[in-house]
Amino acid sequence: MKQYDYLVVGAGLYGAVFAQQAKQSGKSVLVIDKRPHIGGNVYTKPVEDINVHVYGAHIFHTNDKEVWEYVNRFAEFNRFTNSPVANYRGELYSLPFNMYTFNQMWGVVTPEEAEAKIQAQKQEAGITEPKNLEEQAISLVGKDIYEKLIKGYTEKQWGRPCSELPAFIIKRLPVRFTFDNNYFNARYQGIPVGGYTKLVENLLDGIEVRLSVDYLDEKAEWDALADKVVYTGAIDRYFEYRLGVLEYRSVRFETEVLDTPNFQGNAAVNYTDAETPYTRIIEHKWFEFGTQPKTVVSREYSSEWKVGDEPYYPVNNEKNNALYAQYKALAENEPNVIFGGRLGEYKYYDMDTVIAASLALCKKEGVR
Repeated sequence: MKQYDYLVVGAGLYGAVFAQQAKQSGKSVLVIDKRPHIGGNVYTKPVEDINVHVYGAHIFHTNDKEVWEYVNRFAEFNRFTNSPVANYRGELYSLPFNMYTFNQMWGVVTPEEAEAKIQAQKQEAGITEPKNLEEQAISLVGKDIYEKLIKGYTEKQWGRPCSELPAFIIKRLPVRFTFDNNYFNARYQGIPVGGYTKLVENLLDGIEVRLSVDYLDEKAEWDALADKVVYTGAIDRYFEYRLGVLEYRSVRFETEVLDTPNFQGNAAVNYTDAETPYTRIIEHKWFEFGTQPKTVVSREYSSEWKVGDEPYYPVNNEKNNALYAQYKALAENEPNVIFGGRLGEYKYYDMDTVIAASLALCKKEGVR
């Protein structure tokens, strides 16, 4: 007899949701994580009474009513709306691209004028079927906006020329011919009051959690404890990189406390020129409409990932997707191990989609 029905490797959203549902259905669960805290990349910690998003800004948004109702069982969400600002060499532009942006860029006033401007620049570039990110961006918003607000930012983020990046990366870029600064076109949006750590704590309430332990260092011992393993770590590391290493982009943060109540007046300001070394500055207090006397800001630097770094964004190009398919085939033959989440599935997940994927696994396992 094993001690637990499930061993969940990873205390991020995917693992925490599965653990909560499994416990609710009467299963015994142990959750472990190699980090010293729960929450994975959504972890928040208080600094100067401000909930700091330690691994970068996380803004919850979804059109999935089931997911929204689920998370509201474990946290109260505020009304935060993501309305980032782009800073190009001191010029400020509204994001997402909308009528305010077009007016700031070209002085146009009507949607018809804005569409005509974009269409003219697209025709001038001679793009019919976009073959890469650069061509896709120009076909969506024209050359001026591409040059000022997309090119530098994207090349810093991915570490590659836009002409070498696949077009699909930017296909979900919001472009609106309305005066609407809401970045996410989602029915539900907000930040958990008190931070994401509180949300994950509530998900894991009553569940045994062990932190600062690496499953793969003592895999046989951990496997002996449970009938099934839900593994949310990196799939290539699980198989000891035997087929090769999957590529990611990583992010480094420089966070500081400033003795001022307001540094930039917005939660997120993107620096879209190539010369500024960071991609954006986050001012954390504005996620929760803070009134604290001080503020906390984080500068984000995108970097190439190497083994040992924190992986953030999978590089889902043809080469990496083919390698992942080989690892997935190995995973499907791994007895009593379920691979899930951003690292386990080598897939970029928004928070709502990772929760939906975890709930779908619960349904498949009969634990909801």
